[in-house]
Amino acid sequence: MQILDGKATAKAIKNELKEAVDTRKRNGKKIPHLAAILVGSDGGSMTYVGAKVKACDEIGFESTLIRYDETISEQVLLDKIDALNNDNSIDGFIVQLPLPAHIDELKVTQAIDPRKDVDGFHPMNLGNMVLDLPGFLPATPAGIIELLRRYEIETEGKECVIIGRSNIVGTPLSIMLGRNKNPGNCTVTLTHSRTKNLKEVVSKADIIVAAMGRPEFVTADMVKEGAVVIDVGTTRVEDATKKKGWALKGDVKFDEVAEKCSYISPVPGGVGPMTIASLMINTLRAMELKNN
Repeated sequence: MQILDGKATAKAIKNELKEAVDTRKRNGKKIPHLAAILVGSDGGSMTYVGAKVKACDEIGFESTLIRYDETISEQVLLDKIDALNNDNSIDGFIVQLPLPAHIDELKVTQAIDPRKDVDGFHPMNLGNMVLDLPGFLPATPAGIIELLRRYEIETEGKECVIIGRSNIVGTPLSIMLGRNKNPGNCTVTLTHSRTKNLKEVVSKADIIVAAMGRPEFVTADMVKEGAVVIDVGTTRVEDATKKKGWALKGDVKFDEVAEKCSYISPVPGGVGPMTIASLMINTLRAMELKNN
């Protein structure tokens, strides 16, 4: 069993990006600038945004964090998005999800200029992804693909089962892994809460991607010997033994599943850092497309 170390892989990517930024600095060119909007005080969102700002500092990007109370009106948020769309100093920006219930997430996503949509959630970028046209790929699926690539995991002809059909992870990843590319050329089964005989379906997979947000859902009896397991889940679970009072759990019961795997990604330290690395790649690309 080998650990898919997303933390170490993301560090290597950030070092590559830092070299690119240093070269731009030496040549007097613009430095990428990423902005992030955080609404409310959700613990997970605050952690992720903080990690994104830290990554910008490490690479040498400029960053701007814009915070709003959870009572902010939808219109105020949309007005801020419009301002960022028209701010030439900002190359890309994200609106951290989830948003408060009174704000329409789809409306917010559609309001972002696709050329600055470094999360890759805008319908135009998702459409480009489906057609394999240039655009920004969703950060988490792109991070998973890059992790598979850098570990040289064979995907061609493999049976891949993805658990979870979200527009952020499961659905776009199913398209990317089914493409005639490397990594890719998988036979992909996209499962969800209505899938019958889910355990049986998953147990046949060469590659399992767990992305449903249910802590330790995937157990050893669902995994065949030698499978590759990618755990996308990140759920805070109460744990009195921890100083913080909670522990971060993935969708895979790691201790018992790991023994059966050829490769497995941990939580934390697996897909999460790769998502941030992909966001940084998209930000550099957004800047390059506008300011060669």
